[in-house]
Amino acid sequence: MGAFGIAIALLVLPIILENQIVCGKQIIYRLKKCDIYQGRWVYDPNSYPLYDSSLCHFLDHAFDCQKNGRADELYLKYRWQPYSCNLPMFDGEDFLERFRDKRIMFVGDSLSLNQWQSLTCMIHATSPQSGYTIKRIGGSSTFTSKSHNVSLMLARNAFLVRIDQQRYGRVLKLDSIDLKDGKLWKEYDVLIFNTWHWWLHPRRKQPWDFIQDGKTLHRDMNRLVAYEKALKTWARWVDKNVDTKKTKVFFQSISPSHWNASHWGYPEGRNCTAERKPLVVAYPRSKHPAEVIVEKVLSDMSKPVVLLNVTGLSQLRKDGHPSIYGNGAHLGMDCSHWCLPGVPDTWNQLLYTELIRN
Repeated sequence: MGAFGIAIALLVLPIILENQIVCGKQIIYRLKKCDIYQGRWVYDPNSYPLYDSSLCHFLDHAFDCQKNGRADELYLKYRWQPYSCNLPMFDGEDFLERFRDKRIMFVGDSLSLNQWQSLTCMIHATSPQSGYTIKRIGGSSTFTSKSHNVSLMLARNAFLVRIDQQRYGRVLKLDSIDLKDGKLWKEYDVLIFNTWHWWLHPRRKQPWDFIQDGKTLHRDMNRLVAYEKALKTWARWVDKNVDTKKTKVFFQSISPSHWNASHWGYPEGRNCTAERKPLVVAYPRSKHPAEVIVEKVLSDMSKPVVLLNVTGLSQLRKDGHPSIYGNGAHLGMDCSHWCLPGVPDTWNQLLYTELIRN
């Protein structure tokens, strides 16, 4: 290239870069204006699944439906398409670069485990050269990217509020956060909370014997009332203790199950066993009762908490559960958790989108 050509290139380059920056701002502007949770599931065999479960060696056996013998693959190939915009494709390298030397924590029950495992597999698939370590201690697991020093921790905590062992039994305290939990939460740069899955478990399966509301001890109480009281306790803790200039807080809305899909017009007692395709329904839909409580509690908070509103889009995915292809491939039925790859990958794509547009 001659001197004239070099001079022209130097003049044009800033214009190209400026256009790229403007384009990026336009994309972010469109994402900010878009309701990414309103849309439909689109069959996309060219882009999905986002990873091969056989290459994600740390994937929990109970979620690896293909390895456990599920023969159909349609459920792997659906993409969430918002009505008024396109979601950015997940980029593991970009994700790691954005959170270099940062720490991210999922706090919740086995649905948080589902999402945490999904995100670690997505990062490993799109940034396989970064290297990783995984440490598991008790109810906590930590995935760390060696190249970027990004830690993703899962802290198992089914209720967010405390359970104390007393001489007369285990007590679920609706008005108290465990001090050790709170101290740990404050150390992280991104927090993704979740609780609901265990709140309706009957007495034989519940991990507590009594519920304490203030100074009153109950054998049991309305579970939705108890759930709201616990969420308000968590919300007060966030408002008082989280510096949102340093820490970004998310709350994952209710992950629906499909144990009995009669409310979708199916015969009574039908579950997720033979489901192969998502439902197609028109909005607006009726909201899950716990979903209404979550939205109310978050709206009353003084600190900003982003709602990962996955309930509606997940309700459509009756095909995405392990059914008989979970539980370590033993006989049993699971219509609450999700196969991986699968629906939680979309939850993490929405999380990624929220991080970009905010």
